[in-house]
Amino acid sequence: MTVRSPGQIALALAIALFLGVFLVVPVATVVYVAFTEKGGGALTLINFADFARTDLFVRSFWNSVYVSAMTVVWSSALALPLAYLTTRFEFRGAILVQTLGFLPLIMPPFVGAVAMQLLFGRNGSVNLLLDEWFGFTVGFMEGLNGIIFLQAIHYFPFILVNLSAALRNIDRSMEEAAQNLGSHGLRLFRRIALPLALPGYIAGASLVFVKVFDDVATPLLLNVKEMLAPQAYLRITSIGIDDPMGYVISVVLIVVAVATMWATALVMKGKDYATTQRGGGGLARRQLKPREQVLAYAVVTLILLLVLAPHFGLVLLSFATVWSFSPLPDGYTLAHYARVLGDSSVYIKNTLLYSGLAAAIDVVIGGAIAYLVLRTRLPGRQWLDWAASTALAVPGVVLGIGYLRAFYGVKLPDGTPLAALWIVIVLAIAIRRLPYALRAAYAALQQISVSLEEAAENLGATKARTVRRIVVPLMTGGLLAGFVTSFATAAVELSAVLMLVQSNSDAPLAYGLYVLMQTPAGRGAGAALGVIAVIIVAVCMWLSQLAADRSQRARGLDI
Repeated sequence: MTVRSPGQIALALAIALFLGVFLVVPVATVVYVAFTEKGGGALTLINFADFARTDLFVRSFWNSVYVSAMTVVWSSALALPLAYLTTRFEFRGAILVQTLGFLPLIMPPFVGAVAMQLLFGRNGSVNLLLDEWFGFTVGFMEGLNGIIFLQAIHYFPFILVNLSAALRNIDRSMEEAAQNLGSHGLRLFRRIALPLALPGYIAGASLVFVKVFDDVATPLLLNVKEMLAPQAYLRITSIGIDDPMGYVISVVLIVVAVATMWATALVMKGKDYATTQRGGGGLARRQLKPREQVLAYAVVTLILLLVLAPHFGLVLLSFATVWSFSPLPDGYTLAHYARVLGDSSVYIKNTLLYSGLAAAIDVVIGGAIAYLVLRTRLPGRQWLDWAASTALAVPGVVLGIGYLRAFYGVKLPDGTPLAALWIVIVLAIAIRRLPYALRAAYAALQQISVSLEEAAENLGATKARTVRRIVVPLMTGGLLAGFVTSFATAAVELSAVLMLVQSNSDAPLAYGLYVLMQTPAGRGAGAALGVIAVIIVAVCMWLSQLAADRSQRARGLDI
């Protein structure tokens, strides 16, 4: 640890000012307006009383809770078999299964919504075949159940990734001991493996709950408006920025997100999940019997076909001339891609610009916060970490509403509201994705020995030169991974963007997708744009993993 300096103090104050203006102020504005009497300035609880007395809002709240909870249930049903089979058994193709199971995360649910309607809707491919072959149909995509179905397919990887990691860290000798005592099959999983892996499962499940609860675009694209996040958006966009109900709903969204994280911590508090070894010892991965192998591969294949259906449907739709009341498109064309690369190319250009700037901001601020927390003795430095991390608990629609309220009244010299500038979209996206870059910077800096910096300073290097020539180069892999992760997730950010886009010329790719998917005439082009978005995100994810692997190899060579 090093002593504080004027430069470090100035840096900390600059970061605190940035977070204060672009995170704390907008959120505080939303909360303040929610507790303020409309037309006056007096603090009141009447707005929340009106919320509780309005049947639409109460019903929307419970619908959101139901959809989020059931999405966790069905996400668990998809993730548990994949995680357990690929981590605890000799399962050929386990890496491929894990990779394919992660793919849904690179496509936001709203992108695949229309494609899933064409596949599983009332007149979709699956129901047409079921009706022709067996004489019945299934309401996969009807109402709230359609949202649950779609969200579970897209968000189950959060549970899969966290649960798989937790299962790998369990000492397999404990399972061996349970087997020697007569515990096998589901009993072994239920009594030994799952309880020890509970931290990973709860982490993934809580993230799924919050993501679904805060989602705006997916319910709207499926024409379901009686949920909280869509109601917040509709109140502000249809009634106006002065409508207090939009702010009350936003406060409820924040409270639910914070309460979910708090409940997660409370569940885990005071419990010990440690084992004597991490993933080693005891028996090797267990062998499946021939009959079990057939069943296991059948289950895995069925799950993968289901979760990859949105990607398949999106690709088909992007090439389809007409796709209606038929299992497959009537014909195929490249016209949708030509339209996208022509008329809609502004969406792609804006996305590259906005996401690139946002990711750069995140890496700079995230790296600076990590350095201040881990390498200095500045008082209150931990508050910078907490403030930046709270962005995870702030729904995108809430942040967008906060930006409109806080900055629309701020006029530029030419009279243009500050909130109408495209740079505000960049700042909102950057705030939303800052925790990702921050965590990557933390991980990178924690793996750099302080002795390297001390040695450089002992040889006469200044603190700034040490950071520039020693710390930053050694953090490059982690910072690059943080940049790519922020870029990829920012490229499909929609909740905040929906509130802030003032014209199509300033709109990014996610907004263009949402607009195009609203009408049947634009769905083909929207699907083509969605395929491009998926490719961009997939490439970014691959680059992120490549950067992380190269960084690890470099550290290994240095050692």
